[in-house]
Amino acid sequence: MAVTLQQIAEVAGVSRGTVDRALNNRGRINPEVADNIRKLANKMGYQPNRAGRALAMSKMPVTIGVLIQAAKTPFMEGVLNGVIEAKAEVESLGARVLIKTINDMDATKAIEEMQNLKEEGCNGLAIVPVDDEYMKNMIDKFAEEDIPVVTFNSDIEESKRLCFVGQDTFRSGKVAAGLMAEILPESGKVLVISGYPTIYGHRNRTKGFTRELKNLRNDIKILDIQYAFDDDQMAEKITKGMISEYNDLAGIYITASGVHGVCNALEEQGMLNKIKVISNDLTEQNIRYLEEGKINFLIGQDSYEQGYQPVMLLFDKLFDSKEPEKEFIYTEIVIKTKYNLV
Repeated sequence: MAVTLQQIAEVAGVSRGTVDRALNNRGRINPEVADNIRKLANKMGYQPNRAGRALAMSKMPVTIGVLIQAAKTPFMEGVLNGVIEAKAEVESLGARVLIKTINDMDATKAIEEMQNLKEEGCNGLAIVPVDDEYMKNMIDKFAEEDIPVVTFNSDIEESKRLCFVGQDTFRSGKVAAGLMAEILPESGKVLVISGYPTIYGHRNRTKGFTRELKNLRNDIKILDIQYAFDDDQMAEKITKGMISEYNDLAGIYITASGVHGVCNALEEQGMLNKIKVISNDLTEQNIRYLEEGKINFLIGQDSYEQGYQPVMLLFDKLFDSKEPEKEFIYTEIVIKTKYNLV
């Protein structure tokens, strides 16, 4: 019996996608891991059978649709890189991947694009959803029609989606609270600037942060949650307004985009290094601000994996009938200061 990629993956203790990348010299993979996989494949007697794979794909075509919202934000640009690499990988195996983007977070537009992807022949979807009842119903409808949906970056837990890929955002908010509790002076005030109230991850980070900070420091007052809708100008306006209203503002936690606007406001008001700032995502701009000392901590999540994994999970489901191992596939939470950047 021919040795399969899955068998090699099980022996090597890696994913089937990692084995495929190693054997075909494609994609991002540790060179040492790739070399070990190639040696193992040779030892097991693996022989690629592309003709057989192409024949199987022709009998059971796989078309995966990917819908990314807030596509112009720096973090989502990193997610798109992962999607593009997964697209190249599965298309080399005979599948097809269609990518749609929306620049803002809009449930109506997203539902329309989901329907368009279905009409274009997609038999599986990976989407960044808005926590919206109509979108939930659309996901449920697709599931009932045997069109699996994987949510990534943001989630709708009550839906019939196949699984979620992304950060444990509630835990991420708790991590931010732990860091903030360590660096704030006694009886300081904290401002939380979130993205969208309809985004599961933004709400979850806020909830985790506020609950944990109250547990850790009952002397700290958390001001009202402000929403900047991933807009730097709005974040700047909010920050300036709160500085003028509270001269003892001591910390700002940014759950989503808006770091540029916050830093502009702090610089103009002469408050850099006086107000502690914690934010999310290891984007190029955020890292620069971290290096310059304008923000104190960044909490990273793996944008590449959030784009790459949903496509591969759907391919495994549609081509091999392989179910995800877990409902929640969390990416790593990484804490960065200016001292441990690489």
